[in-house]
Amino acid sequence: MSHGKTREDKTCLNCGHQVEERYCPHCGQENVESRHPFYFLFTHFVEDFTHYDGQFWGTLKNLLLSPGKLTNIYLEGKRQKFVPPVKLYIFVSFVTFFMFALFPMVNIGSDNADKKNSKISFLDKMKSPETQKIFDSIKAQKNLTREDSIAMKNLSLLPDTATVENIQETLDMNKAIDNDFSFSGYKTRKSYDSAVAKNPSFWGFMLNPIAHKFYELKEKGVTKKELMKNMVEKSYHNLPKALFLYLPLFAFFLWIFHSKKKWWYFDHGIFTLHYFSFLLLIILFIFLLSKLTGLISFNVLNALLYLIICILAIYSIAYFYIAHYRVYHTHGIVSLMIGGILFFINFFAFMFLLTGLAIVSFLMLH
Repeated sequence: MSHGKTREDKTCLNCGHQVEERYCPHCGQENVESRHPFYFLFTHFVEDFTHYDGQFWGTLKNLLLSPGKLTNIYLEGKRQKFVPPVKLYIFVSFVTFFMFALFPMVNIGSDNADKKNSKISFLDKMKSPETQKIFDSIKAQKNLTREDSIAMKNLSLLPDTATVENIQETLDMNKAIDNDFSFSGYKTRKSYDSAVAKNPSFWGFMLNPIAHKFYELKEKGVTKKELMKNMVEKSYHNLPKALFLYLPLFAFFLWIFHSKKKWWYFDHGIFTLHYFSFLLLIILFIFLLSKLTGLISFNVLNALLYLIICILAIYSIAYFYIAHYRVYHTHGIVSLMIGGILFFINFFAFMFLLTGLAIVSFLMLH
């Protein structure tokens, strides 16, 4: 409910009709003063979602605790009781990604002061004489077991000249992408282009831009830390767009598996908006709880938080099956089968989308 002051003039500023009470009977606009203090912008934004006679909180409650209820009510034509699906998704998306920006998901690198105050690192332990002797004794063996070979290879310890310092150097995030790094075995763009010209690949249209970007970053001396940081930032900025683009695809998969006469694509779109709004909220809750675990040193409380995170993750999966069953009114087993098929289809489709997002993010680096 708005707290704006009612105008003395009873002529509607929007359509010119006479306003007997607070709202215009012709267009519905509230007849309040049009000029407000600056803080009104923020209070009005909050009021839009929290002061519609409990509309927002009722929507939030039903969205989280009553799978499918909001979709059913909306498709029945009762569209004033709760926040509209599109408006709800935009608001939840805004809050979720605002919190991600406020509390970064990935903190790449750490200050020297933090390193000094932290416990002994894994690499410091590996540089101990005792550990180095173990590695040397393993390398000296003529016949290594399969497990030892894989472990030594992954740690880059197979060459005779390798030392523990090599591992630290390899993992050093401040190290630039130098000549030790290659793309498909080619260390320079010239050698790569020459090989591609002789033996063109079907995937060249996708691999060539990635390779050229790799060599471009290599020539600029970009460090691994800068590369990782920029990749995370670019992916984060592209993620809302990717999710928004995936909405119609998710609805399309629903449309394929249900009766075209009974269910319109619009109906699936409403279900999708409500489900994705729920998923964003669950992701936000899990994100905040995981951040909280890093701030609490009390083991029992941490264990409780991890338990809640696991419950939320399981609930997010079960939510879809419950909502699908309540909205589409299919038989329990049929709903479970369709839900399972849709889950796997959407999983692979979304993984494909995330891969594309990562490629686009990489190509946007500079």
